[in-house]
Amino acid sequence: MLTRIDVRDQRGDLAGILPAPVVAGSTVGPVVAQIIERVRRDGDAAVAELTAQFDGVRGPLRVPPALIAERAAAISEELRHALEVAYRRIVSFHAHELHTAATWSDGGVIVEHRTVPVDRAGIYAPGGRARYPSSVLMAAGAARAASVKDLVLCSPAGPDGLLDDATIAAAHLAGIDEVYMIGGAQAIAAMAFGTETIAPVQVIAGPGNSYVAEAKRQVMGTVGVASGFAGPSEVAVVVDGSVDPRFAAIDLMVQAEHGPDGIAWLIGTSVEALDAVDDALATLVAGTPRSAEILATFDSGGYAVLVRDRDQAVAVADVVAAEHLELLVANATALARQVSNAGAIFTGAFGAAAIGDYVAGPSHILPTNRTARFASALLASDFVKRHHIIEITEAGFAELNGAVEVLATVEGLDAHAASVRMRR
Repeated sequence: MLTRIDVRDQRGDLAGILPAPVVAGSTVGPVVAQIIERVRRDGDAAVAELTAQFDGVRGPLRVPPALIAERAAAISEELRHALEVAYRRIVSFHAHELHTAATWSDGGVIVEHRTVPVDRAGIYAPGGRARYPSSVLMAAGAARAASVKDLVLCSPAGPDGLLDDATIAAAHLAGIDEVYMIGGAQAIAAMAFGTETIAPVQVIAGPGNSYVAEAKRQVMGTVGVASGFAGPSEVAVVVDGSVDPRFAAIDLMVQAEHGPDGIAWLIGTSVEALDAVDDALATLVAGTPRSAEILATFDSGGYAVLVRDRDQAVAVADVVAAEHLELLVANATALARQVSNAGAIFTGAFGAAAIGDYVAGPSHILPTNRTARFASALLASDFVKRHHIIEITEAGFAELNGAVEVLATVEGLDAHAASVRMRR
């Protein structure tokens, strides 16, 4: 079920041995570029045509605010409670993440660090074959913690041509009344450049398929793009035989059930540990309703890596830089502190990534495609700008202006030097 790779005898760099993910831009980039240009040029007309072409939805694409409230009221109390629990924890975590303004003072220069939220942010939530109200809460919770005033949500309609009630309820809970049934690269382009109907945003957040992720990459610079390359789901699970192998098997399935294009890594310190998880997978996959999606992911991107010890397990994990990393091993927290590259790390027998997907608090919008080498999970700080208020006292000027004149003169910037001489 998983392609096995034995790296126990490898002493050098593992990057050339472990299969690399396909870079989305290399296959879908030209198509995405055409979609973005159509939306940039033709606005609402292009969005409507593309939505009809890809999603089969025709007619008004905005969900009326009154209908949002009505549909949100129709969900069960059980679902409402679950959404409220998740949203409260998400906002609480991200409010804790943001630091209040601080002041640094040295030699007569006083600098106030200040954060200012963007005015307007766009949220993308996948849809179509599945629904992801949790993604709405994850992005909106971080944005609201950062005090973003205006949020817009784009999500593709389902087979019935409508957004599902759970996604609409999540938007309502987060105070979003601007909701559009638009998916794919066209949604990202519409939020980035604006149309006759949709005002442009300053930041876009949210996961999506390879087309959505590539579209965000292409509009980066026109808008801020929160988190790394948030594309198809990924998981890496490290096992040493000390934790029930069914836990590793089901957690591999958790991310694989999102469908094709994802990646699932199992990293084991013994043949026995890998075999036990393989056996558990065979039983569990056969009994799940999303077995087709899981098997498709395993077929194209499922790997079981045999390593010689815990240190080499970390080395493999750092190369694959997975979106979700689970350490189902003894002394897991100590091992987690050795890891450099991962979107989120879950430790111990109860460290189910599904808890992180919904209610742990930190965002489940995480870097994929090995961008965890340099990128982080979505944060409230992705929705703010930082600037400094710099006060220079007379004493500070007297102490520092000489160094400024020397440096400016060396660089040939006469006006810079003159600006401090004039103040003496």
